[in-house]
Amino acid sequence: QAQLVESGGGLVQPGGSLRLSCAASGRILSINAMGWYRQAAGKQRELVADSTRTGTTNYTDSVKGRFTILRDNVANMVYLQMNSLKPEDTAVYYCHADVAYLSGSNYRRSDYWGQGTQVTVSS
Repeated sequence: QAQLVESGGGLVQPGGSLRLSCAASGRILSINAMGWYRQAAGKQRELVADSTRTGTTNYTDSVKGRFTILRDNVANMVYLQMNSLKPEDTAVYYCHADVAYLSGSNYRRSDYWGQGTQVTVSS
């Protein structure tokens, strides 16, 4: 089993910045894709940004140029630097990781999610 723990959410004014952090721990052989999703009230969860282990990144169009995803493969951490925040960025942000691990001698992969951290952008 792996665990993901997020931190860094909060209340910020429009135009402000926040940095989210996510730490993965537990039975981890390696982490493939790792990234951030968000779910606003009454809406479906959507991908915000993710990164492959080799550093290829992907962003949803609405955050391009404002958000940056960073990974630390040694520490099994991922960060989301959010700048120029807008009220429409308000949501619960979830960390996601595609984790590879050994079950006995068998190679396995599973998706893991953090508990979520609230980001509120309001004046």
